[in-house]
Amino acid sequence: MSINNASFIYHTLSEQIRSGRLTHQLPAERRLSELFNTTRITLRDALMQLEHQGLIYRENRRGWFVSPSRIHYNPLLNFNFNRMVSSQGRTPSTQVLSSDIIPANAQVSRWLAITEGQPVIQIRRARRIDNRLVLYAEHYLNPAYFPHILQFDFTQSLSEIYQQHYGLTYGKVRFDMQSTALSQSVANVLKMSEGSPALQIVRSNQDQHGRLIDCDYELWRHDALSVCVDV
Repeated sequence: MSINNASFIYHTLSEQIRSGRLTHQLPAERRLSELFNTTRITLRDALMQLEHQGLIYRENRRGWFVSPSRIHYNPLLNFNFNRMVSSQGRTPSTQVLSSDIIPANAQVSRWLAITEGQPVIQIRRARRIDNRLVLYAEHYLNPAYFPHILQFDFTQSLSEIYQQHYGLTYGKVRFDMQSTALSQSVANVLKMSEGSPALQIVRSNQDQHGRLIDCDYELWRHDALSVCVDV
């Protein structure tokens, strides 16, 4: 019964989402179990299939929601987050989690081609699209190029701060992308469950003079964006 019933629930809810009859929040799991006359275990199987397809998403202690359309992400276009999201008719927002000077660990030292333990500026941010948490980001800056930068408002675009106050623009950029699973700490920030799928993007950035000035470590909800490249 579980396999067939879960499949029926999946196809029923999928059709309602695709047709626009189900547009925002799903009924509570108890109510859905009653509507489909099934167990919570079978219902969860169907909901997880929908989640893996990117049709719905879950927020801890809030329930299940219909996923909005994905943002198109083209790594060949040097758009910052705010500009990329706004250009697609959506509303970006940023929450600064922390900003400080810390010693570079082994991974960050490789990204920035510096000595392990050397001071770096770390900025941690959570970013939203249409008020939905979609991105956790850590930025690591070489402080030699950004004196007194901690005084700025980091809800703004970092690239715009670089250009307006330091005369620096991005030149060559290296992208590394891979699928991953969220750690407990990042899952808590994004209001997701530990182990949820995510897209990891590491971006190392040179300025217009060819100097490696910063790197970004990003973890995106797997259903928040699609990578599109025009060659």
